[in-house]
Amino acid sequence: MIRWLTRMLPAGLAGLLAVLAAGGWFYWKVSSPLRLAGERVEFQVAPGSGMRAAARDIAAAGIDFDPWMLVALGRLSRSEGSIKAGSYEIARGATLLDLLQKLTRGDVSQAEIVFIEGWTFRQMRKRLDAHPDVRHDGKDLSDAEIMRRLGVENADGTAPEGWFFPDTYLFAKRSSDIAILARAHRAMRRHLEREWARRTQPLPLATPYQALILASIVEKETGREADRPLVAAVFENRLRQGMLLQSDPTVIYGLDERFDGNLKKRDLLADTPYNTYVRGGLPPTPIAMPGLASLRAVLHPAPSRALYFVARGDGSSHFSRTLHEHNQAVNRYQRSAR
Repeated sequence: MIRWLTRMLPAGLAGLLAVLAAGGWFYWKVSSPLRLAGERVEFQVAPGSGMRAAARDIAAAGIDFDPWMLVALGRLSRSEGSIKAGSYEIARGATLLDLLQKLTRGDVSQAEIVFIEGWTFRQMRKRLDAHPDVRHDGKDLSDAEIMRRLGVENADGTAPEGWFFPDTYLFAKRSSDIAILARAHRAMRRHLEREWARRTQPLPLATPYQALILASIVEKETGREADRPLVAAVFENRLRQGMLLQSDPTVIYGLDERFDGNLKKRDLLADTPYNTYVRGGLPPTPIAMPGLASLRAVLHPAPSRALYFVARGDGSSHFSRTLHEHNQAVNRYQRSAR
């Protein structure tokens, strides 16, 4: 019918109708829902990919379309050079137009990872290594090499412990573990520098790194936010008076894999750089990732003259100014519970 009609029309008009028909068909195709291999299909656009290579990879991932159509659509919209590399996800009902918009906006699919207050760097690395959406560039690197990759090898406190902020991090799927660590490291530096600048009272801490170390101890000593400024005050009062900190979590950290879950008297006497029962002052590095509440507690401690505290058994602590009061509290809250 169309052929007969074009024979009956002048050549110019027939050509115009043919172009219009082709354009209408192309618009219909790029506006129609794509056929997918499942309800959702994930695909990757490699860095440096042009539109033609990207179209082939996307089709191979389980999206049924002719790659040339995406290339043509990119040329017509003058966006063929604007596609972004990354991991993408497309759902049933999406069109080729939707697909192109995703690629040019860089609307990558996201995943998340959670780092918990009080975790060690070893626990962080274990979580990263096990995450299915992370690219494991740093899996076989030493801690020292990771810190070098982050550009902090010549800074104070180059040991990785404590230098990463515990939080929930959203990231584009297939992001590098090094990039995620870099974000967490920048966040900790930002929080530490801001809180250090806001301190309003004399503290027995000479540097932000010392504050970070003490904050990690406070983080491990209590999970109750209301007690943290008082716990920080106890440790800072002890530092001022030249007393040993006598913190169990530092001893446990120093024992490392030798700790069997039961802290014994011989452990408290074992001489390690982290045993604050036998060595004065702060340990050489943090012992965990402190959260913001612990940082603030250390830099804004409660106005207290307490030198001792003991766990009550309900998550809170009892604070004492003298050893006599402390021994009474120990008898009340710990020995009576045995």
